[in-house]
Amino acid sequence: MATAKDPNPRPVRTSSSFSRNPSSPSAAPASPPVPGVKPGPSGAAFVSSGIPDLDKILGGGFLLGSVVMVMEDADAPHHLLLLRNFMSQGIVHRQPLLFASPAEDPRAFLGTLPSPVSSSKEERQRAPGLDPDAKDKEKGLRIAWQYKKYFGERQVPELHNRGIEQDFSNDFDLRKPLERQMFRTQQIDCVSIQDTANLAVLHEHCSTFLSDLTRNEGCNVNAGRIAIQSLCAPQCGYSELDWDMVSFIRSLRAMIRCSNAVAVITFPTSVLSPSFSKRWQHLADTLLSVRAMPDEDKELAKLLTGYQDMVGLLHVHKVSQINTQVPVILEATTFSLKLQKRRSLILERLNQAPVDASSGTSYATSGSCSGSSKGSPLDF
Repeated sequence: MATAKDPNPRPVRTSSSFSRNPSSPSAAPASPPVPGVKPGPSGAAFVSSGIPDLDKILGGGFLLGSVVMVMEDADAPHHLLLLRNFMSQGIVHRQPLLFASPAEDPRAFLGTLPSPVSSSKEERQRAPGLDPDAKDKEKGLRIAWQYKKYFGERQVPELHNRGIEQDFSNDFDLRKPLERQMFRTQQIDCVSIQDTANLAVLHEHCSTFLSDLTRNEGCNVNAGRIAIQSLCAPQCGYSELDWDMVSFIRSLRAMIRCSNAVAVITFPTSVLSPSFSKRWQHLADTLLSVRAMPDEDKELAKLLTGYQDMVGLLHVHKVSQINTQVPVILEATTFSLKLQKRRSLILERLNQAPVDASSGTSYATSGSCSGSSKGSPLDF
């Protein structure tokens, strides 16, 4: 029996496989940002090193889930400058901190941590961490606050997020210690590795510390910081156990990878053998080295401008790469470490001295590729 056809057929809606699922995580509202953490490319996140100039050089700061290693100088403890700023930045952001030191009382080291520089109006205008249009951003924040009652909180989330970058990294006054009241409300664990026979105690502290900072998708956990001073110091009982120290770094690196934390380890290269020193450098995600400036080096003073203001040199050997295969190429790898107004650490590129007035020649052109002293098209 034939059925009658509908004279006005209705169009059939076909469901596409690319239709948006309202319950998908991408459609969920974005979670609030974590204080002291700045998002980066390819899902990476940064925490500040405590030195704004170093954050710029590294492309944003120290990557979460990475191990930063600093090679110490045997002549001067300049590595402590980097370590103090790193720890103070974490305390300012109220981030959990684990500090290990070969000293008998590591908690006494907290009394040497610098305090943030007071942000006066003049300092905000010349702050290196601010963008050139920082005034426009601050103006936008004031406008957002005034019109918040008219447009609601959903209309101005971008303006509030812009202010987070301004507090991401602070300048610290090395002459002024951090207030003791900030240590009382902080999660700070101090471990002494002096005269310890093995690294089991330090490994247990790191494992317990990182267990509360597990990285979970869609859940923001506060970032943690691990600072280990002079891991292979001679006063440590395990200083001659080279393979045990390598195994500890590998294990710590594996635990850091799946956590919201950054570990900074300083070590004296003079204690290690050349082969094991290379192994340590290979295990580092970000590798830095500091070197003190000689007191009286007349040849170096002629080559570099501002030699009298230099405290030391910082060399960037390797920059961490996570979730990317694009190599990081820096415009310069060696920077001068200076004290701005004798209180704040700044990094500057090395500049060659101008033309020598006595000889009329420049140091930039004195070492030419041609063997003759006369000028030629091949000289540069």
